[in-house]
Amino acid sequence: MASTSKANLTEDDEEEEEIEHFDDFTLASSWERFISEIEATCRQWSADGPKNLLEKGAVHLDYSNKMYRIKSELKDATKIYSMEYYFGIDNNGNISDWNCTLHDLQLCFGVKEFLVISPQSASGVVLDAPESSKLLSAVAIALSNCSCLWPAFVPVHDPSRKAFIGIQNMGTIFTRRFEADRIGSQVPVKFMHLEGLYELFVSKFAYWTSDHLTHLFKVYLMMKLTYRTLPNDDENDGIQDADAENAESEKMPDGGNHNRKHWDDDCPWSEWYSAEDPVKGFDLVTTWSEKVIESSLEMAEMENASPHEAEKWILTPNLSPNLDSSKGDRIGFASQLQLLVSALDMSFEAQFMEDFVSDENLGSDNLKSSMVIPPPTVLDRVLKDLLLEGRQFPDFAKGKHKRSQAIKGAPLESLFAQFCLHSLWFGNCSIRAIAVLWVEFVREIRWYWEESQPLPKMPAHGSIDLATCLINQKLQMLAICIEKKRELNEEFQDCLGSNDDVFAHMEEDIQVGEESTSFLTQSQDFDGKRDSPLILEGFNESRTSISKFSTNSQDVYSADKSTSDSKRRGSAGPVGSMKLLNSCQSLHAPFTQNAPLMTEDMHEERLRAVEAFGDSFNFSAQLERETLSSDMSAFKAANSDAAFEDFIRWHSPGDWENDGSEANDEWPPRGKLSQRMSGPGNSWRKIWNDAPSLPAYEQKPLLDPNRGGEKILHYLETVRPHQLLEQMVCTAFRASADTLHQTNFGSLKQMTTKMDQLYHTMASTLRPLQANLLSGNSEKIGDLKRLCVALEHVEKLLTLAASLRHKFIQAPRVYEAIFSDYYDFYLPNMGKGSADVDIQKEFDLKLQLKMNERQVVSNMFTPPTANQSWRKVLSMGNLLNGHEPILRQIVFSKRDSGSDCHYAVSTRGGLHMDDQQEIETYRMYVCGTSNDLRVALCVTSYD
Repeated sequence: MASTSKANLTEDDEEEEEIEHFDDFTLASSWERFISEIEATCRQWSADGPKNLLEKGAVHLDYSNKMYRIKSELKDATKIYSMEYYFGIDNNGNISDWNCTLHDLQLCFGVKEFLVISPQSASGVVLDAPESSKLLSAVAIALSNCSCLWPAFVPVHDPSRKAFIGIQNMGTIFTRRFEADRIGSQVPVKFMHLEGLYELFVSKFAYWTSDHLTHLFKVYLMMKLTYRTLPNDDENDGIQDADAENAESEKMPDGGNHNRKHWDDDCPWSEWYSAEDPVKGFDLVTTWSEKVIESSLEMAEMENASPHEAEKWILTPNLSPNLDSSKGDRIGFASQLQLLVSALDMSFEAQFMEDFVSDENLGSDNLKSSMVIPPPTVLDRVLKDLLLEGRQFPDFAKGKHKRSQAIKGAPLESLFAQFCLHSLWFGNCSIRAIAVLWVEFVREIRWYWEESQPLPKMPAHGSIDLATCLINQKLQMLAICIEKKRELNEEFQDCLGSNDDVFAHMEEDIQVGEESTSFLTQSQDFDGKRDSPLILEGFNESRTSISKFSTNSQDVYSADKSTSDSKRRGSAGPVGSMKLLNSCQSLHAPFTQNAPLMTEDMHEERLRAVEAFGDSFNFSAQLERETLSSDMSAFKAANSDAAFEDFIRWHSPGDWENDGSEANDEWPPRGKLSQRMSGPGNSWRKIWNDAPSLPAYEQKPLLDPNRGGEKILHYLETVRPHQLLEQMVCTAFRASADTLHQTNFGSLKQMTTKMDQLYHTMASTLRPLQANLLSGNSEKIGDLKRLCVALEHVEKLLTLAASLRHKFIQAPRVYEAIFSDYYDFYLPNMGKGSADVDIQKEFDLKLQLKMNERQVVSNMFTPPTANQSWRKVLSMGNLLNGHEPILRQIVFSKRDSGSDCHYAVSTRGGLHMDDQQEIETYRMYVCGTSNDLRVALCVTSYD
């Protein structure tokens, strides 16, 4: 045991002897090693320079475009410190410019590049006074050894106080010392006023407390005051609180409120939702350049100065955090269209819309709970707004973009477009809510059909617009069928009425015994014939343009009376100098029935039949037989001596080959039918032979309104869910974009470009839906959701543009500048999805106002109410329309020349100072409000 112990002792003695042989007397203590480590780091940073530091990992500061920071860890005994070097690429900036991108310490102490040394702890500050002094001394020694003139700061006290102590070697005979502290509450009233702050600064260099009262000190002053408009939300809340007691009396019968007014009431989207005002208010910064103050009295006068006397006004908008938020909690067209796309994705799970109404077809309980439909009262209100209120004859051109027609939906003001927009806000826009609304909607449409009532928001005349979606075409055709049905009912009632008149005249003739011919006159009209003015409403005038006619209506009748064989019926007048082949009578153009209206699916069905039949010409003639037969009958009635060749010369001039003799008014005209019309078994000639001589008003209508209307209602009642939702998605996107397009955003070219791009994107993305190429679980659903994101971006920008224009309509340069700057800020995120948006820094625009724009901004600061100005006793002065500044920043400075006795020194260390050179001996930065005061003092001393 003894030998083992001895061996161990021998090894320890050897280790001690080795350590003793490597003593380093230049770094004998940990404190000296700590100074050496600081010195080495500072030498390296100084040698690298700003550009190399950027390559070595310097971090850019978010609040400044030109400020960077590099960090290093230092160890002193058991403690670890963090040393940060703040530097700028361009150090030519002037602190006196009140540059808002300055670091807090730059603003407080007027420095440019600097060091901050702090412990790596939870608080990040040095709580022990001796430790802070020792740390600052170590840094000062290290900076002096490496000839660095950087100021160094150490955070001290409690973190909420934002307190610092610092030191800087000026490289001459002077040293600057820094100190900053803050009062977070109970600020003395004296320091709320400029006079008291001036006296506080003077007290730092006056020898006696009475000096600042009896002596005039030349003090330089710069001041910056920040004002903030009242938040919009606060105003609305104040209105609600004030009217809370009278809520019942203020409400309208339909549940609205007379006094409730939103900022976007005159915006096009306000009919569907109320958007949050993206501009919550404005910060106005007024700055006074450097002034010379010599007494407290001048400071008191300056406190009463109006902000309009300031040299600069700088405006900063306070935007809503939801404007560039990626949380997706914003309500608008884009958010509701997302739900509609999800409903489309589910629409492939059933055959009919009624299947989604029943709870049995919804699956899980979670699905049922997410598809709760609104109560019947809400359903009734929506149907009433759709069918009973609003414009009966809408303007389909309203809000239409030049590229809107490329999207196969329905016009904005049409019935189906309004249904789609209502469905976005009905319930949670689930497939079940849409199904309930659609079933009731079609039921109401059937009532309009059965009661022969005009269909709201749909034109009852004109042709079918095949560029719109199929449902809109069906509704348009249904409106025409209802109108035709009403006309037939009215004619029937007219016939009954004329029959009553006949019997009334018979009784009168029997009693009076006069003019029995009156009965004969009335009985001739009993067959339902109408005069030509009535015929013009329902029939075409002619296949030939009316401009070729050389007669008026009286000429028509006279021409009819001059006919030798029989009276012409249904004539619209002679066609130029054309003569009939069999007689020298003028060829008259007849009034003809309009061609039967067809929707897109009817045209496609006809084309498929043509392809299946083979001989497209013969089958096309067969399909057009009814129309052709009607035209031939009308032509025969208007031209009793007409031949088949005469009809061809009028109806299809290309199938008549003449030798030019007709141009010389020769009769009979010489020519022949084309080979197409003269072939054996020609179907047109067969139709001609079978066609009776009947004017258009005596013919059976080509359009059977009863049959057509029932077929349309059958389509609406049995339409497949995915076909309905596809058309709803296309129409809802188009209607939403057309609604937003009506926003008055002034001359913002960026918005015009984005709207054009949006329509182009919608047209290409929605094309598969228009062609019925969508299927369940299709990748196109993802494209539609991305389209919703693109619409959301445009919707946000439009909301901002409308808000800014509304506020600065008399200062267009201001809202154009704010919007353009925000557009450039937001543009990098517009190609991303909502979940991918990552705003790296906040939007922070500082716009300097011109003199003619100040009054517009000043008007935004409405005088505060009694409740809002309860602290006016503690007012800091410099009021703007009754508003005190929310923040006041002042820089006091005192400068002394080299000739002053306290700083007069000839030489030190070979350095000479010019007697006329001025030195900023004292500088004090004051930042505060009525409840907060921060003071940063910088003193230059001779060491």
